[in-house]
Amino acid sequence: MITTEGYLYFVDRALDGMAAVLIGLGDERANRSPDLPGGNSPYAIVTHCLGVVSFWGGHVVAGRAVPRDRAAEFTASGPVDELVARLRLVREQFAADVAAAVPADPCRGEVPPKYRGTPIGESQGMALQHIYEELAQHRGHLELTRDLLADRG
Repeated sequence: MITTEGYLYFVDRALDGMAAVLIGLGDERANRSPDLPGGNSPYAIVTHCLGVVSFWGGHVVAGRAVPRDRAAEFTASGPVDELVARLRLVREQFAADVAAAVPADPCRGEVPPKYRGTPIGESQGMALQHIYEELAQHRGHLELTRDLLADRG
């Protein structure tokens, strides 16, 4: 079974990688979308990931009320340094949520309807696995987006 420290190691690698991409792009490119239908800016991708971590970790796993405007995550923009600072705060809270989790227990907060009746909604541990799934997926998405933006000059 994976330990809290082991799990957070992988989450931190994903979040550190995202922060590095944002910093490397700078404000202008981080807020630019690739020339693709429905393409999201790096800033929006990371904002969405922080929404995932905050909602799923804070609400679904820990049981706190966590307001979320998922649609607004995909239109978010702003200074990279502010988003990286927010990333660090979200990561600190998430570490506390993971430390307090009981992986085999049911989720403490309401599982979104789309995930009820799936393994993701069965337990705190499965919800935590879903968070990592999203971070890994979107880190790759972010790196491809970075590469597309670099090609545009």
